[in-house]
Amino acid sequence: MMHPEHPFHVGELEAQRRAGGGPGGHGVREAMPGQHRSFFETLPYAVLAGLNLAGEPVASVVTGPPGFISAPNPLTLTVAAPLDPLAQALTPGASFGLLGIDFATRRRNRANGRVADVAPGGYWLVVDQSFGNCPQYIQQRAVEAVSRTPGPFETFTALDAEAAAQITTADTFFVATAAIGPNGGVDVSHRGGRPGFVKVEGDRLTVPDFRGNRYFNTLGNMLAYPRAAVLFLDFATGDLLCLQGAVEVAWNADAEATGFAGAQRMWSLEVEAGWRRKAAVPLAWTLIAESPVNAATGVWSETVAA
Repeated sequence: MMHPEHPFHVGELEAQRRAGGGPGGHGVREAMPGQHRSFFETLPYAVLAGLNLAGEPVASVVTGPPGFISAPNPLTLTVAAPLDPLAQALTPGASFGLLGIDFATRRRNRANGRVADVAPGGYWLVVDQSFGNCPQYIQQRAVEAVSRTPGPFETFTALDAEAAAQITTADTFFVATAAIGPNGGVDVSHRGGRPGFVKVEGDRLTVPDFRGNRYFNTLGNMLAYPRAAVLFLDFATGDLLCLQGAVEVAWNADAEATGFAGAQRMWSLEVEAGWRRKAAVPLAWTLIAESPVNAATGVWSETVAA
């Protein structure tokens, strides 16, 4: 359980120090306000994360008709969704991170906490932290349900050409991280930019870090526990790609030197494992409008930008 006046753990506080200062205040709550509870209950999808048996962050998209996530009280969420591929990670007592995001309205809320119980039909979650995020870098998309037959889980220890192509054309991904100890736990966050904002060099991904709320939940977790998972969703096909590995933050990365506009720093993930499942998500999204904030950011490849 977090300290209500000091919600940040030592990694987050150190990240804030290295970045030149944290937030002036904070909106991290110990329980969900009514608007967060009702928001989660309207969603047909969310991103859920945990730690697997090897201690590696893992994330996936969970889906269902609106109401498949319910918030019967300010401290409880239930998620009626299949357990794979999170069954190994989300066991009773384990930490979870949940991101509710509505691309149509660019609204997003996060809930982090502990798994109370698991049943064949889903999860019973206890919330320790509840907070919202601003709409920056979120591409506006409309969603519709579609009928799909998911493919098998494909696992790998290195990127192939198909995975690299999905990454280098993506404008959105999600990152799951964790920290152990007071105010720690699992967290999953949205990252967005212009298509091509994630760089692939062999098995190494490099990601620009843009201006945000200065909580530094993700980078603080990376300092405390330098492992992460990144999850890419193909909004047209429903394909999911999850990559796991060691992370490193370059705090003094110079945007001019790197050639990447808008970056305040960089972080990288060295891919060590991952999985892919085609047609995993029975939803399809159509781009409505690009985030106006993204216009001030860059891409690594001029070919992609064109």
